[in-house]
Amino acid sequence: MNKKVLVAMSGGVDSTVAAFLLKERGYKCLGATMHLYSNEDAGVCRSKTCCSLNDTEDARDAACRLKIPFYVFNFQECFRKEVIGRFTDSYFSGRTPNPCLDCNRYVKFDRFFERARILGCDHIATGHYARIEENGEGYVLKKALDPQKDQSYVLYTLTQEQLAHTIFPLGNLKKEQTRALAAEQGFLNARKPDSQDICFVPDGDYARIVELHSGKSAPPGDFISLSGKVLGRHKGIIHYTVGQHKGLGLSTSKKLYVGRILKESNRVVLCEEEELYRKEALVREMHWISGKAPEKPIFCKVKIRYRQEERPATVFAQENGFCRILFDEPQRAITPGQAAVLYSDDVVLGGGELWEAPEFEERTERI
Repeated sequence: MNKKVLVAMSGGVDSTVAAFLLKERGYKCLGATMHLYSNEDAGVCRSKTCCSLNDTEDARDAACRLKIPFYVFNFQECFRKEVIGRFTDSYFSGRTPNPCLDCNRYVKFDRFFERARILGCDHIATGHYARIEENGEGYVLKKALDPQKDQSYVLYTLTQEQLAHTIFPLGNLKKEQTRALAAEQGFLNARKPDSQDICFVPDGDYARIVELHSGKSAPPGDFISLSGKVLGRHKGIIHYTVGQHKGLGLSTSKKLYVGRILKESNRVVLCEEEELYRKEALVREMHWISGKAPEKPIFCKVKIRYRQEERPATVFAQENGFCRILFDEPQRAITPGQAAVLYSDDVVLGGGELWEAPEFEERTERI
């Protein structure tokens, strides 16, 4: 086999084993690390995060052991604009983003693809846990065999063209098997811990990063009830997300949660636990893996958070890239800015950005 593949190597065990497996299958592999941000970006580039100098050296060491060419691509400008920029804009708009989705869409499966073409590669490969199959009508994206490691949720934006030229070598493996393979081959990162945080927010302080990269702070405003009663003052809307209870700084007789963030009036609506549950959601920028939106309502399962099981629902495709989701049972804290990803068994049908929960919007629109 003479096909060339550019492997995204982060320095972690997954991408290292992905490169090893492809070389074993006869592919001509090239390895590359994406440099996404620097120490100037808020001191976020720490040794425990991806994109650190240590990670680059780990990737270089793996490529050396595999005897494959190794590159470092500087994608800082693209990452700052398309990922961190969208991240900060979303928080200032009262939404809670998932930057991993934007990183995949605009960096890993866009800019990285461009570099692969320049280098004459037929495919790219990553260490994601997901599967790609051809079904006669095109390509389908499927869950990984290991449900604990499945990453199909953050890959729903892939197009047919991208799927045709992408390989996920780990889709049929469990994480323990990946680590075992790495140990057998003597890779130094065989027991390297998985990254857990958003890579550019290693301490979990989202608001600090938002203010730092935007150069502005969010003004304080009012906490209000569903009826419009002022309950206290908030620190700025970037500090809150739908469903949040901790960190409100209020002393109340009942447990209150963030139910909605009103950007225009700079107010945060608080409600009780049972009022967080909604059956309906509106999704924008809907992307269908097949390339075609269904003409009739479809019955499927929908996942509205990365670490959550999908739930049964009926989905109605609408015009202008919107779709309406009607869940069989009410869902807790449907959060604008997060992704809603649709599944039929283990096949990803598509996904989009949660825009609003209409039932809750109607209750608060006159506040």
